[in-house]
Amino acid sequence: LAQASFAGQALACLHIWSQEPHGRSTMSTPTATAPSGVWVASKPFINGGLAASLGISVMNPVDVVKTRLQIAGGGSPIAMARSMVAQQGVSSLYVGLTAQYLRAWTYQTARLGAYRSLTNALQPEPGKNPPLWQKAGAGLAAGAIGAIIGTPAELAIIRMQADTALPVAERRGYKNVGDALIRVVRSEGLSALLTGTGPTILRAMALNCGALASYDQSKELIDDAIGQKGSRVGIAGASAISGLVGAVFSLPFDYVKTQIQGMKPDAKGNMPFEGAADCVMKTFREHGPSRFYAGFPTYAMRISPMITLTWLILEGIQATEARLGW
Repeated sequence: LAQASFAGQALACLHIWSQEPHGRSTMSTPTATAPSGVWVASKPFINGGLAASLGISVMNPVDVVKTRLQIAGGGSPIAMARSMVAQQGVSSLYVGLTAQYLRAWTYQTARLGAYRSLTNALQPEPGKNPPLWQKAGAGLAAGAIGAIIGTPAELAIIRMQADTALPVAERRGYKNVGDALIRVVRSEGLSALLTGTGPTILRAMALNCGALASYDQSKELIDDAIGQKGSRVGIAGASAISGLVGAVFSLPFDYVKTQIQGMKPDAKGNMPFEGAADCVMKTFREHGPSRFYAGFPTYAMRISPMITLTWLILEGIQATEARLGW
């Protein structure tokens, strides 16, 4: 029901946006008092969290399959999905959804909100965008900020998704994101919530840098090709391209993050890796560099549509707010 509600809201936002020229409303702005300073400052963060929540409601099954492929060391995403559904039911594709919502309202909210706030502050004058290198710098900073805040949610997502890949006797059987976080703290200590912070930050910075640079450049090329600045086609096409480039930049860091956050002690109580650097060295020696791109097709299938969907939903939300004078 929650997924259906989110999807319905997303479609409503997109419908509103599709009926209006991009960047401006066809209806007159209501004569109301100017939005408060608190709302203006918080709006980029709220919009970012809402858009991310709607997007992950659709893309969570792809993320679950991606994680399972990384744990397995590769394979066919279709075969993996079929195996999961056959053995554990359709619900297995939605494992960790509550943790995904927590991540949306922590990491995604901070990342998207901080980026928009930083780029607004960097404008040389109102209405004039900062240069590309400043946008990339803002993306790096926003990614790092969001990753620090969202690491506990990232950990819960990996633990919940990886748990279904274990033999029944070894599963932890997390009920929801709250149960996962509480049990991690009880068994491993409070500091365990920050497990994988380094790889998570690097992944977020790589993803943001790659996605932002390619988004701006490809959008400009598409708009020039069709002769329409700020076109919907440009936004959708550039978002898809930036998602693919972001996937190439960030997957090695995502792989290491997944391995670190999904670790489980052996019978002697020893962890398979001592840290991120140890994970990189052991993986490279045992499997070669290609292992860091295990599950790339599935990862790209998740990242690219997710970025595209997030941008489109954000545009719909912003168009609605403009119509309402918010």
